[in-house]
Amino acid sequence: MNQATTTLMLSALALATSSAFAAGEPIIGLITKTETNPFFVKMKEGAQAEAKKMGAKLMTASGKKDGDTASQITALENMAAAGAKTILITSTGDAIIPTVKKIQAKGVQVIALDSPFDGADALFATDNYKAGILIGQYAKAAMAGKPAKIAMLDLFPGHPVGAQRHNGFMTGFGLKAHDAKSNELSSTAETVCAGDTDGNQAKGQTAMENCLQKNPDINVVYTINEPAAAGAYNALKKAGKEKGVLIVSVDGGCQGIKDTAAGVITATSQQYPLKMAAMGVAAGVEYAKGGKKASGYVDTGVTLVASKAIAGVDSKDTKVGMDLCWGNK
Repeated sequence: MNQATTTLMLSALALATSSAFAAGEPIIGLITKTETNPFFVKMKEGAQAEAKKMGAKLMTASGKKDGDTASQITALENMAAAGAKTILITSTGDAIIPTVKKIQAKGVQVIALDSPFDGADALFATDNYKAGILIGQYAKAAMAGKPAKIAMLDLFPGHPVGAQRHNGFMTGFGLKAHDAKSNELSSTAETVCAGDTDGNQAKGQTAMENCLQKNPDINVVYTINEPAAAGAYNALKKAGKEKGVLIVSVDGGCQGIKDTAAGVITATSQQYPLKMAAMGVAAGVEYAKGGKKASGYVDTGVTLVASKAIAGVDSKDTKVGMDLCWGNK
């Protein structure tokens, strides 16, 4: 029995014996990609706080890793069966879509958080293309005209968040790239290497090591998130090449901001998972009480945080980043 299923069974049992449940307390589900990434930990905390404030019952589950759609599908089915009328989900892939459609037909509202997918009733998320543009613009300005040899450390093929950040970075850097609607990863002569990391530090280090073998003169590193950035830095340091290489990323977690202050990461685009979750829970309560579904896309904000300000590029310093970060400070 996987962890997601166990969590849901326990949650359902608690609900079945709860006086609040008997009284018709709104039930809202939250399904994240993993339960260990600080981004999703903060998202869960935000959902729990908002549910408590609004008098709702929150059920939670997660995949074992990025890409674990099987656990997410099980969670969707179990939450709907347990009475959840709204389910918030950070999708790991399009394999969830048939199950989403099935439970929507039974009156369940499904809201995408962070990661878009076709058929969601609404999306509350960072503008990931803009997040990529911001770090691309910063890296371009920081290079000050020096020819770039760029390593692209991505998520995995086909995921919209990964594609939007990748292509946004390239656009911000002034390179030819697909627009925000494309899930294809762009490539130009300047992007001398690419590797998948699954947003994981160990895989980020491996991908960077492989890139250095292909091209030891890499001087700019784009990373899908801050754990991958930390892995890339470890590889560069191991090779004695950490000085003079720009690493840019997306997330804005507290550890990532600390890494930015320490010079491990040059700049990062900070996003706000607590806000995504709180807005999702509020929308779920509104649907439960009045029948009004959420719709469309709501931008939950993004801020460029940099280790050093550069003229002409709007950024905040790491002190501001630490004030707004998520995870352990």
